[in-house]
Amino acid sequence: MTTSTDDLPKGVALTPEISRYITEQLPPLSATQRWLIERTRALGGISEMQIPPVQGALLTMLTQIVQAKTVVEVGTFTGYSTLAFASGLVPGGRVITCDRSAEWTAIAAEAWEAAGVADRIQVELGPAAETLGRLPEEPFIDLAFVDADKTGYLEYWELLVPRLRPGGLLLADNVLYAGEAASPDAEGNAKAIREFNAHVLADDRTESLLLPIADGLTIARKKP
Repeated sequence: MTTSTDDLPKGVALTPEISRYITEQLPPLSATQRWLIERTRALGGISEMQIPPVQGALLTMLTQIVQAKTVVEVGTFTGYSTLAFASGLVPGGRVITCDRSAEWTAIAAEAWEAAGVADRIQVELGPAAETLGRLPEEPFIDLAFVDADKTGYLEYWELLVPRLRPGGLLLADNVLYAGEAASPDAEGNAKAIREFNAHVLADDRTESLLLPIADGLTIARKKP
């Protein structure tokens, strides 16, 4: 007898109590991480763009697992994810991070300086597609992370995959888009994310997983 995967629910509903318990299993946040969370929260509603601590810890671990020397990030915001990547680099490594906002990246720079990782981070202000297009056209990136305008995800993917080394990782955030991307009737940003997810799944250059972490995180590995 065959069993559909739909008949095998294994998920756990993330109640506030369970979410707190998961957070309690993380390594203690540094003083800089706590400051950056509070400083970003003070920005108001836009602070929802900051990744949660559990995702930050995962980004650091993945950086360490692939022994990344070069990380490229699309979407800096106030720099929590950038800090996570910089903390996991091999000696001499660097993070190239792209954003349009000098205001947000100024907050980030203050945190990076306090954490002692500022010398590992290269900020590129301006349209990310233009920055990525200027990068060497060779597979030199160990890990890439896309967390920016949702309608640009497909373009960023196509610019990054050829530059990703075999075995390297490409991560994309918000790939559930609050669950809206699961609907065939998705519109706007959710529709763009749904189309991106379909593109990633069909791309035979990579193998990928879409994980229900935070607002959905795709982890794609470039095939040898």
